[in-house]
Amino acid sequence: MNLPVDRTPARAWWVWMVAVLVYLLAVFHRSSLAVAGLAASERFGISAAQLATFTMLQLLVYAGMQIPVGLLVDRFGPRRVLLTGSVLMLLGQTAFALASTFPVALAARVCVGVGDAMTFICVLRLVTTWFAPRRIPLMTQVTGMLGQLGAVVAALPMTWALGQLGWTRSYLLAASVGLVLAVALLAVVHDGPTSRSLTGPALSLTQVRASLSASWAQPGTRLGFWIHFTTPFSGTTLGLLWGYPFLVRGEGHSEQTAGVLLTVMVVAVIAVGPVLGWAIGRHPWHRSSVAIGIVLAIVASWTLVLAWPGQAPMPLLVLLIVMSGIGGPTSLIGFEMGRMANPAERQSSATGIINQAGFVSTLLVVLAIGLVLDWRTPGGGTDYTPAAFQAAMSCQYVLWGLGLVQVLRYRRRTRERLRADDPQAYARMRKILA
Repeated sequence: MNLPVDRTPARAWWVWMVAVLVYLLAVFHRSSLAVAGLAASERFGISAAQLATFTMLQLLVYAGMQIPVGLLVDRFGPRRVLLTGSVLMLLGQTAFALASTFPVALAARVCVGVGDAMTFICVLRLVTTWFAPRRIPLMTQVTGMLGQLGAVVAALPMTWALGQLGWTRSYLLAASVGLVLAVALLAVVHDGPTSRSLTGPALSLTQVRASLSASWAQPGTRLGFWIHFTTPFSGTTLGLLWGYPFLVRGEGHSEQTAGVLLTVMVVAVIAVGPVLGWAIGRHPWHRSSVAIGIVLAIVASWTLVLAWPGQAPMPLLVLLIVMSGIGGPTSLIGFEMGRMANPAERQSSATGIINQAGFVSTLLVVLAIGLVLDWRTPGGGTDYTPAAFQAAMSCQYVLWGLGLVQVLRYRRRTRERLRADDPQAYARMRKILA
């Protein structure tokens, strides 16, 4: 049920704000290890490869949970699933604070990752329930933008806390915020204007397969999947693992400069998200065209940097960082495609299918870059050369090529389905919005 927000403005905004704070906290938990890598290595006595396992496991858990979480939201409603995710993150982060061995820490991060995977789909479902359809694209982008603030909060405050309070107290303090938000969630968040909790029909395994098959059979779902697959992996790969090494070893800049450039990427995401949401809300016919154009701009900026003889000039690196970062909010266009193509009872299942795409592509790129760097680095180790990074970063072109072909393919099929199902709507969109 889509209810215009102007009927219940205060209530809708309160529900959304509490849900977004839970999502922001999830991003904080996800990103907090990025500034605690050295401390984690010392605490658990682990190697760099073992430290990287935290990141890889995080991606695998998040991607693998998306479809199950979507099914859970359709069955039990976003409020219950979001509360479960909050509790799991609270327990996982508490265990991580107290862990003294690598296996226990790894298990704790899995628990945090499962809880994290339950947040975004729930918030999107609440947005589609509480806000009018014309507001949904903008609210989706603003939700994604505010969530990214969790990564910013995880940087400076967590760095300060680790230095001043130590490992255990820092992570216990972060976990305690989850307890406060869980209480707020119980008090404020309702699944709908007329119901505290909405429950969908129980589905057998056969019905679950049929529901997922029906969602995947929609060209709009597949279009959303491939948009989400193609747009975010470049920026996510830079921000999650390979940004610092590429800028320092590949481009010869200082660690401070690399940090500033990656901060610029976060700022670009925050600044562009609402503008992009407003634009695609006003011009829905051009959503896939916007995604294609931004992917081409990302490809062009990488081509210029990789083909530049020697160290790329700073303006070109800034362009690369900004365009790669913009791919993140662009990926949210995929959810709009899935929402338009599926009925309400399959909304979250379709969102889960689409949401795993970007994490799968990121995982593939992260792995490929690591393998190529090892292959092109004489004698092994981490003394990567600019030539090694040039070859490694070129792996992205394979996924861009695959993704663009599939986006163009399913855009045509989606428009053909719209023309067949609702010729008048198709003609109206072509006339007014094309």
